[in-house]
Amino acid sequence: MSSYVIVLVPFLIIFIAFLKKIDIFSAFSEGVKEGIKTSVSVFTPLLALVMCVNMLSSSGFFDLISALLSPILSPLGFPLALIPLALIKPFSGSGSLAVFKNIIEKHGVNSPISEAAAIICAASETTFYTISVYFGAVRIKRTAYTLPCALFGDFLNVLLSVVFVYLL
Repeated sequence: MSSYVIVLVPFLIIFIAFLKKIDIFSAFSEGVKEGIKTSVSVFTPLLALVMCVNMLSSSGFFDLISALLSPILSPLGFPLALIPLALIKPFSGSGSLAVFKNIIEKHGVNSPISEAAAIICAASETTFYTISVYFGAVRIKRTAYTLPCALFGDFLNVLLSVVFVYLL
């Protein structure tokens, strides 16, 4: 059915525009202009974010933070294999998928660590990417409480994914 919908939607748009006597070509051209403006305004923060994530990953920053956090989290029973995933997920979706793949290869698909990692990947957002794209698109420069609240949500996601996997 979806293949029919994909074909029917453009015809439906053209039909409605014809009924309302809208010049489709000029409306399309205006939409393209706005889309290009939005793409240009989003490009700079997005490029900066990608460069920062690559620099942090290449420099070993995530490994250093993992090493610093392991003495604190290890006695609490937190799986140390999840630390890199928890650190990179707010920054990079593709980077977190690479870490997730490594966790699955090392611990197996049905292990509690892999299940918690799957929840972390599925139930959280790439916070910095989302903020830079959406706030950049509407030209908001100050994020106010968005970043702390989103990072707190990411923290709760990591914590509760481990708790629920080990409880259930």
